[in-house]
Amino acid sequence: MPSSSLRLRPDTTSRDVLASIVVFLVAVPLCVGVAVASGVPAELGLVTGIVGGLIAGAMPGSSLQVSGPAAGLTVLVYEAVTAHGVAALGILVLASGLLQVGLGLIGFGRWFRAISTAVVHGMLAGIGLVLICGQLYALAGTSAPGSGLDNLAGLPELFTQITGATAISSCAIGAGTIVVLILWKRLPGRLPRMLPGPLVAVGLATGAVAVFDLPVATIEVRGLVDSLRLTGLDDFGLLANPALLGVVLAFTLIASAESLFSAAAVDRMHDGPRTHYNKELIAQGTGNTLCGLLGALPMTAVIVRSAANVQAGARTKASRILHGVWLLLFAALFPAVLALIPVATLAGVLIHAGAKLIPVTTIRPLWRDHRGEAVVLVVTALAIILTDMFMGVLLGIGMAVVKTAWETSAVRLDVDEQGDRTTVALSGSATFLRLPLILDTLEAQPKDRPVELDLTRLRHVDHACRTALEAWSTHRGAAHGPVPATDGTPREAALATLAVAPDGEGPPRPAAR
Repeated sequence: MPSSSLRLRPDTTSRDVLASIVVFLVAVPLCVGVAVASGVPAELGLVTGIVGGLIAGAMPGSSLQVSGPAAGLTVLVYEAVTAHGVAALGILVLASGLLQVGLGLIGFGRWFRAISTAVVHGMLAGIGLVLICGQLYALAGTSAPGSGLDNLAGLPELFTQITGATAISSCAIGAGTIVVLILWKRLPGRLPRMLPGPLVAVGLATGAVAVFDLPVATIEVRGLVDSLRLTGLDDFGLLANPALLGVVLAFTLIASAESLFSAAAVDRMHDGPRTHYNKELIAQGTGNTLCGLLGALPMTAVIVRSAANVQAGARTKASRILHGVWLLLFAALFPAVLALIPVATLAGVLIHAGAKLIPVTTIRPLWRDHRGEAVVLVVTALAIILTDMFMGVLLGIGMAVVKTAWETSAVRLDVDEQGDRTTVALSGSATFLRLPLILDTLEAQPKDRPVELDLTRLRHVDHACRTALEAWSTHRGAAHGPVPATDGTPREAALATLAVAPDGEGPPRPAAR
């Protein structure tokens, strides 16, 4: 057994090293692209990727998923930086990280799995649409108007402004990047599996700009050290602003949900150790705390990099730690390379990433089989576009709760007329959400004949329904029989029937049990 373990170790190490190189090559363009799209120096995206690899990657939680800056938070970060300045980013990320650590310590990590998948998909779809709308402006070599709704409304005017050598060249580079990303994995042979599509697309676009001397904007490089802004004690005073507290909650909710849902997806890709959700939330929070101290972007687990890590054959967390090492070496030794990358090609990478966030293939079957879930998904996405990320997610969660309450309160009413008596039998769950249906049915019964109300098949009756049934029976002139009680009453006492006599007649006849 010991000799067998020794024979396996070199193979595992080589797989982890190769996987880390693949993840590094995937991460570089995404880290830089997310930073530029977020309105912060490109180097800050690399810093977040480094922290995600070296710190979060070394901590317990999930063994194979990889963390770094994610497209899912780009819109929220851009809005926060635009409204409050780059200087506020550090304390926002720091506070979110500390909140994540606290939630993990009290065991709240596993509860993030209770968030409706329709809300998560709607959140990602909304993020994807806003991201695409914003990056179309960068692809055309111009600045976006601002919010998601403004960006969407300005698209017709944008298309009319694509004139001149600069705009046309920029659009060509961005469009070419998207085409390469779409076609790369469809090419035959081993090369598409060995080289990640984003790296190839960015490399080809950078080479085309250099060879043909195209007049397109490239990334502005400041240097790794000059881009950092350490968060100090004075910055904590910014949290007195209620608007910033809302941003912190949005960072925490979205980063945590995206990370833990990513962990669940990654667990299905391999047969290794499963994710410990509370520990993973602590790891993400620790990474975000350090990112906040450095003034960098917020960090989440990223499904694109995580999937690349698993598919490249990673076996242990060494692969994600090494990917952080390669990012650190790249940022320290080759920062000038960033200045060669066209902004339009990064916009193309993010437009492609945003499109993958939209669950196009699942919307139709979801509408066919689970229409309520599809409505929650679409409303969440539209709310994010029309308002902002935080309000959109809250509205989506609220709709999911209402939908669930409506579905679980399903009640059936069967009306049976036999002889001189009408029986109305209720089954299922009678809650206030179904009161209009119940009362309309009861009030529609003829007033010249007795009505027997059979409640023996009800599983649950809330206080509102119980009160309404008592009021209805009183109005019909009934002497009260046992009416279903609220939760906690034994079934034998809670389930009963009422026999209601016609108005003005004698006492009601008891219903047979």
